[in-house]
Amino acid sequence: MATQYLKAERPSAARRWIAAGLVLLAVALLGLAAYNQSRHPVIGFVNGGKNAATARPDTPIPQVEPLVLDASNPDEARKLNAQIPFSTDPNPAARPFKFTGDAVGLNRATDCLAAAMLYEAGDDATGERAVGQVVLNRLRHPAFPKTVCGVVFQGEERTTGCQFTFTCDGAMARQPGLAAWDRARGLAIRMLSGEVFKSVGMSTHYHTDWVMPYWNGTLDKVTAIDTHLFYRWKGWWGTPPAFTNKLVIPAEPVIQKLALLSLAHRAMPDLLAPVVASSLIDDSRAPTTLGADAIGQRVGPGKLVAVEPGGNGFMMTVDKGGDPLRYADAAARLCAGRTQCRLLAWTDPTATPRSFPVPEAAQSAMSFSYIRIKDSGIERILYNCDEFPSTPRIQCMVRRAGAAAAAPKLMADDVASKSKLRLPDGVKPTVDLNRGPLLAPAADAVARPRLKNDVSLAVPAGNDPS
Repeated sequence: MATQYLKAERPSAARRWIAAGLVLLAVALLGLAAYNQSRHPVIGFVNGGKNAATARPDTPIPQVEPLVLDASNPDEARKLNAQIPFSTDPNPAARPFKFTGDAVGLNRATDCLAAAMLYEAGDDATGERAVGQVVLNRLRHPAFPKTVCGVVFQGEERTTGCQFTFTCDGAMARQPGLAAWDRARGLAIRMLSGEVFKSVGMSTHYHTDWVMPYWNGTLDKVTAIDTHLFYRWKGWWGTPPAFTNKLVIPAEPVIQKLALLSLAHRAMPDLLAPVVASSLIDDSRAPTTLGADAIGQRVGPGKLVAVEPGGNGFMMTVDKGGDPLRYADAAARLCAGRTQCRLLAWTDPTATPRSFPVPEAAQSAMSFSYIRIKDSGIERILYNCDEFPSTPRIQCMVRRAGAAAAAPKLMADDVASKSKLRLPDGVKPTVDLNRGPLLAPAADAVARPRLKNDVSLAVPAGNDPS
């Protein structure tokens, strides 16, 4: 019996030892998983919070509605915003993003991202990086477009309700200084090369504390940076698994609104030709009636000093310094909806005529001109290359050597002479008869200008994306 008893008990003891071993192994694995999750919370949030789900839920992708802000009562908005608590769930940093498109796409993406950073945050590196991270977070979230420029300019066709307000509220009429623009581009390049701004985590929304968006109570408030509050989607859609890890961008679109600021967003980036490839003018707008009462008003980069009888010609004194391309913004605003229009501008107030016609003596000091005769297909942007020596020759105004010297006969003269709008004698497109129709010259006829801020796919040394 004793022998039989011992033989019967041995299997049961073995099973107990095996069971105990399995329990210890399970505890060890759970502990290891918890430790790993606490250090690398990339699968889902920890601590059993409300965002702890790791599998994609059945709920649909959140809808992105037009942005509507209430800025009518800043003090009340600050109080209400302060009453919304910050989320107590973890705030993991976004993964590094590295642009994988070609050089043209990278240039376009860089300038779109830089524009969002600079116009939204001003010339402030911390704010710019926070805005840049939100753009990249949106890029990787299924609720938003899949190009950098598409994210930044989503809804820009609206007069209000765009996703980033600077794209539709007229803010782009203010051209940034070159130094600020270069700094913003440098930050954008770094972020498109893998740099992460950790503080905002997975945020896809933000606003200043003195406005009240209708959605701020429906999202998780994550952090505050200066006067800006940052938010992420509630639930699974605000967790890291909802964001695409690898994203291939096939092609970044050309954004016409950036054409004055970015060579990469011109339809002909390789030729700074005076022929405007896509019209500067918005023909869908009704022309604004401007008369003598408009004299002295500020329009973009300068002040209006004269209006031609009939309201289709304008003279301005424009601000000196900075990028001369911004002068075209004034032309776009003054000539909107006009089939015939011209803008003549001087940087020297003492040289600016006060009425039409333009005196012969004032023409040599003219800094900028824009001419449009829609029915004849003429649209020209020209500069005084004595004042702006880096301007490609094709964009230079024709100058007279003396009173008896006549400018070469141009095809544009013949077309303009038959139109209702005459070109000033000192402002002539540099298109020669031998070149045929009024088109840009062949690419080999003009030295290809190097983009001042050409973007290389190489990451500058020392840019740690951590």
